[in-house]
Amino acid sequence: MNGTTIQVLDERTVNQIAAGEVVERPASVVKELVENAIDAGARLVRVEVTSERNHVTAVRVVDDGAGMGRADAVLAFKEHATSKISRIDDLDRVLTLGFRGEALPSIASVSDVTLVTRRRGGGEIAGTRVAIRGGNAPEVAEVGAPEGTSVEVRDLFFNTPARRKFLKSLHTELAHIHGVIERTALARPEISFRLLHNGRERIATHATDDLKETVASLFGTAVAKDLVPVSLKTPLVQVAGYISTPALSRADPYQVFLSINARPISSLQIVRAIKEGYGTLLPKDRFPVAFLSIGINGDLVDVNVHPTKKLVRLSHEKEIYGAIAGAVRTALGGKDLSAAGAKPVFPVFSLPAQPPRIPAAGVAESRAPFTLTDRRLRQSELPLAGAERNLLPEIEVIGQLDAMYIVGSAEGRSLVVIDQHAAHERVLYEQAQEKAGPGSQELIVPVLVTFSPQESELAREALPALAEEGFVLEEFGPSTYAVNAIPVVLGKLEEPEVIRDLVSALVRESPADPVGKREAVLRRVACRGAIKAGDRLSPEQMRRLLDQLARTKNPYTCPHGRPTIVTFSPDELAAMFRRT
Repeated sequence: MNGTTIQVLDERTVNQIAAGEVVERPASVVKELVENAIDAGARLVRVEVTSERNHVTAVRVVDDGAGMGRADAVLAFKEHATSKISRIDDLDRVLTLGFRGEALPSIASVSDVTLVTRRRGGGEIAGTRVAIRGGNAPEVAEVGAPEGTSVEVRDLFFNTPARRKFLKSLHTELAHIHGVIERTALARPEISFRLLHNGRERIATHATDDLKETVASLFGTAVAKDLVPVSLKTPLVQVAGYISTPALSRADPYQVFLSINARPISSLQIVRAIKEGYGTLLPKDRFPVAFLSIGINGDLVDVNVHPTKKLVRLSHEKEIYGAIAGAVRTALGGKDLSAAGAKPVFPVFSLPAQPPRIPAAGVAESRAPFTLTDRRLRQSELPLAGAERNLLPEIEVIGQLDAMYIVGSAEGRSLVVIDQHAAHERVLYEQAQEKAGPGSQELIVPVLVTFSPQESELAREALPALAEEGFVLEEFGPSTYAVNAIPVVLGKLEEPEVIRDLVSALVRESPADPVGKREAVLRRVACRGAIKAGDRLSPEQMRRLLDQLARTKNPYTCPHGRPTIVTFSPDELAAMFRRT
């Protein structure tokens, strides 16, 4: 057989392949161009996004950085051409955000790019304009231009339609762009950032040496007021920034913002270290809001892990994570955290016996722990289709364990343990599925919820799905929504954070949980409306909950697939006690 089957790919094809790693969506373009602007010493970065017919059609990033001469402007589109490093050893101490030399050629290979630049303080009268479409040969010309650089990207993925069809809705793509600007502004508060969509300003931060001012610009003064400063300096690591009091928490760690050496990064290990620092101040299923800037010697950080540069590797991981946890613990120590509230402590195990007689003055107090539970159970007494069925065995309630589990006896032989939260969650979930009874209830006084710019953009898209399940929201000023009605199953809306958690669950794409938006709302509504672990139940309330669970179609698992009931047969109990 003559010839070869292995071929050397041409530069244009190589760039389009590289674009698949570097340029995932319009937000990827914004990230790369903003990072270039920061590396050029910009003090003001302006991002302009244009959309038509529910699609992002153009992205333009303008900066007042160093700018470029004609030769550098052309060379910037050459693959692996970079001013950030010159040899492999430089990766051990790279301080710039970019260094691969892949961004501009990758973007230019799948879009229509126009770069206009003039060097700052270079004395040139004219600037340089470089235009490239789909990786073709550049068109270069002299133009009048201010000092600095602007890069406009149009028609993204025009020559790779398979990539374009995987883009999400306009609101989702805009939310990703908002997220890029939020993370970058928090990592570099000394730089001013502007984000405009179709000429309307969405984000505006001012250069400051106080990170808290940037936090207030992005998340509002209410969040900024509920923050505790964190400060740590050791020979190995420096930590500075803010963490929330336990009163301000989220259902997941999406508002833990981290940067290492002024580079926005993602790190589950650091999130765990922060959570560890809170100890028992936060429930296991809640996460703080945090804005932390971490400084580590460049020799201990490997930023050359992935083309997006969001992940890093660290040396001395155990010591660094331990120091971060310690910094959080120290910051919270001695602070007034009373805003978080404290649940009353109840006996570990309670029997369904007649309670002891108490003075009349204490009667109201003795019923207080059961009042909220009673209200929640009333919300789930709506009839279900097939309610005459009973898929559970006859269970006699014995008592409650650790204010989390109902302990009972099944048909006088087996021991059963019921997770009270999971059981009630199943009841509410099936009722929400059937929409039994009225779907929503109007609030006498609307509840105001303030979102970050990214959340606000995502909320706009989530409104129809929320409305379908009984939430009625309307915009009430920049990034603020008024909640006018909620699902009946939620009862009284005690926490505005319920809305935030629901929206945050809808708006972030999670490959591990690929459910539709309606299903996501149903699960969250059921979870937030259900009896909680730690809620004390009276004997009558335990019985009512089991009766409600028995009438569901699937009483043995919660909507997330976790078991609601664990049964120990006589043989299993005998084996545990070595009676066999």
